[in-house]
Amino acid sequence: MYAAEDKPMKLDELIEDAQRVLRVCNACRYCEGFCSMFPAMARRLEFTENDVHYLGNLCHNCGSCLYACQFAPPHEFQVNIPRLMAKVRGETYRQYAWPSTLGKLYNNNGVAVSLISAFSIALLFWVAGALTNPERFFAAHSVEQGSFYALMPHNLMAGMFGAVFLFAMFALFMGFIRFWPYMGEELSDFFKKPLAEGLHDAFTLKNLGGGVENEGCTYPNEQKSLVRRVFHHLTFYGFMLCLASTSTATVYHYLLDYPAPYPYLSLPKIFGTIGGIGLLIGPAGLLYLKAKRDPQLAATEQTGMDAGLLVLLFAISFTGLGLMIWRESGAMGTWLAIHLGFVLALFLTMPYGKFVHGMYRLMALVRWHVERRRPVPGIAAE
Repeated sequence: MYAAEDKPMKLDELIEDAQRVLRVCNACRYCEGFCSMFPAMARRLEFTENDVHYLGNLCHNCGSCLYACQFAPPHEFQVNIPRLMAKVRGETYRQYAWPSTLGKLYNNNGVAVSLISAFSIALLFWVAGALTNPERFFAAHSVEQGSFYALMPHNLMAGMFGAVFLFAMFALFMGFIRFWPYMGEELSDFFKKPLAEGLHDAFTLKNLGGGVENEGCTYPNEQKSLVRRVFHHLTFYGFMLCLASTSTATVYHYLLDYPAPYPYLSLPKIFGTIGGIGLLIGPAGLLYLKAKRDPQLAATEQTGMDAGLLVLLFAISFTGLGLMIWRESGAMGTWLAIHLGFVLALFLTMPYGKFVHGMYRLMALVRWHVERRRPVPGIAAE
């Protein structure tokens, strides 16, 4: 197949082209069983701008529809749903970012911004520690002495990172309460039964199953495979286990009066180690697939943002495991500075990078389960 031209488009041009392509797909409907985007599309005769944003976030970029499409490039209709919906998702992130002025951060090179931010913060931590008290910073501290908490008190670390994390969560929440009503839904409807169904689809990545056969999606090429779903699961559940590690440690410290650091067989360490391994394999696998994927599946302007998150997650896991292994050595201070730099960079970029796609995709999945129960004129509800 020949690659269609992947040129930058203004928002109004993108919406107009998406409306054209969706009308072609709606007339054909060959791909209706591939994923939930096509049944959602078939409920509409015309497509408003908010419909386009909704369908764009319902698409999982699995690629199956592209290889099955008789109107795909080089056909004059130039129907390429995966690439077009990837462009739409990028515009969704920009349009609903909070504060709105920071939406332009999505235009930057994600990998460069992530790495520059991480290493800049790490350098600040390293210089502060090395210049303030080099004897202590480069010394070996045992677990009994508090290990890395001997260099940065627990409350200072928790307060600093907690404040940045809370800002990121608030910015994401603001994106939620701006996008969900824009789709024409009541906020109260989000928290009903469809939420559980949307969470199930998100946690199992149902839309990467490749349709009713569940043979996987055509990514990175035309051959069907479940490998992308496996790497996504390793990334997501690895992240969740690391979050569980931090949450468990917080309970230990503040509720059980059991301060860190913890032994290797404690729950925080077990969760963190297993999660860290998942965050090594998952992002590395996804980066490999992105390097091998068919260019037709990608919107080139989104590549940096996608890769930026994966690089940060991989680096956080790698430096976190290294910090755990060498926490009683003289290199611990350097490992700590680098690890904290990557963690803080992730928190700072959460609302303005690929991390937000999980929130918008969940909203789209929940909305699909809300609207599929509604009757369409001439068609009964499910």
